[in-house]
Amino acid sequence: MIRFPAIRPSLLLVFLALPPSVQAQPATPSGIPTDTAEKAAPYDARLLRLSEILGSVHYLRMLCKDAAADSWRQSMQDLLDKEAPGEVQRRARMTAAFNRGYRTFASVYTACTPPAVLADERYRAEGATLASEITARFGN
Repeated sequence: MIRFPAIRPSLLLVFLALPPSVQAQPATPSGIPTDTAEKAAPYDARLLRLSEILGSVHYLRMLCKDAAADSWRQSMQDLLDKEAPGEVQRRARMTAAFNRGYRTFASVYTACTPPAVLADERYRAEGATLASEITARFGN
């Protein structure tokens, strides 16, 4: 038998008295409600790829002991702050893409080898192209 915790009638009445739009909205870490149905931007697929590239380059730059390696992680944080403020699901997808890119290269490269440097160069070029395309096509 499954037992559910008792709900105080007063809390239930308060919740039911709220408009449906307030009842269905989850809160962000800052406590600001956000829509449950987040609208996808037409460039979201490109942003996810860019997020993955940022994760890959972050790992490769750290592996090769670049003094500015953390700037790639900071670039990802800036991207999240600008593109998905208050959009929990969208932020989660972008963060997952960044982590996927990081883990993919972490599983392949354990030392800064010439192929790792080449992969870094190619991914940075692809990332620059994607950022330019997104800005040119969808920027203000």
